[in-house]
Amino acid sequence: MTASPPQEGPDASPAIGAAGLDDPDRGRALLWQMIRIRRFEEKCAELYSAGKIRGFLHLYIGEEAIAAGAMPALAERDTVLATYREHGHALARGIPAGAIMAEMFGKQEGCSRGRGGSMHLFDVERRFIGGSAIVGGALPLAVGYALADRLAGRDSVSACFFGDGAVAEGEFHESLNLATLWQLPVLFLCENNRYAMGTALERHQSQVDLAAKAAAYRLPSESVDGMDVAAVARATEAAVDQVRAGQGPMFLEYRTYRFRAHSMFDPEHYRDKAEVERWRQRCPVETFARDAAACGLLAATVRDEVEREVAEEIDAAVAFVEAGTWEPVEHLCRDVYAREVRP
Repeated sequence: MTASPPQEGPDASPAIGAAGLDDPDRGRALLWQMIRIRRFEEKCAELYSAGKIRGFLHLYIGEEAIAAGAMPALAERDTVLATYREHGHALARGIPAGAIMAEMFGKQEGCSRGRGGSMHLFDVERRFIGGSAIVGGALPLAVGYALADRLAGRDSVSACFFGDGAVAEGEFHESLNLATLWQLPVLFLCENNRYAMGTALERHQSQVDLAAKAAAYRLPSESVDGMDVAAVARATEAAVDQVRAGQGPMFLEYRTYRFRAHSMFDPEHYRDKAEVERWRQRCPVETFARDAAACGLLAATVRDEVEREVAEEIDAAVAFVEAGTWEPVEHLCRDVYAREVRP
């Protein structure tokens, strides 16, 4: 069944955020994770402008509720596959901020040894199978991981994050079709921020209800307010439980919005600044902090405490990177070719 799409857009009701939460510890953890992602991304933008981070950089600012709300629903044994806008996913999955920041700098203390950079964060111990610069590239990989888990009899879920632009790719349709045909334990998580790079959703999709598009492949699908961390958490927990119970794959569409340009190189001529400002009124961090305080879930002092903790962590991450080292040029060919294996 496909759920009715929630009210969306900058004019949606602001009374969201803490609805349905009654655990102060959980509420604090959600706020901490969202602020942590926001401040990390802001620091990356600052360091990029200073010339310390080079190459492509795609920021997650505005979409923090998705990674913060969805990732706790996944177990350590589950596999996570992400997009090139994956800093928030990596942080929420537990990769240390210092290891991620070192990867941004290209230093060998990075989680990918400095060779991947912003778009290719990877941590095999945490089953974070990296970001991918290929739009939709992680979708068939997620199906493959799920098939491997099924064949090995593992009780694991493969969770694949991707953007609305990936829905236009052939592998989206192939992946959903095979996952349903074989009833694989895959959770397809679409972060619909309404712009595939610089193309508005209605300009590249004839059917803008992406949950309805996924439902065409006969898998349960649902649209969720991606600016509401509590709604994201509830929907993702239910979806993970359903997939893990052996009921086949599921599709969640998180309707969200990025506040920054597509990348640091993007002049952002394709959308009106007034539209961005209207969406900023539904900032997931500010909305949740306000509602959590208003309903008594969190004390008024918690926000300041979290900000101090996060500032200390990010300062420590930057210090860790500054003290890090560059990979020796002698290692240029290391891990490029497989070593010869003699019988």
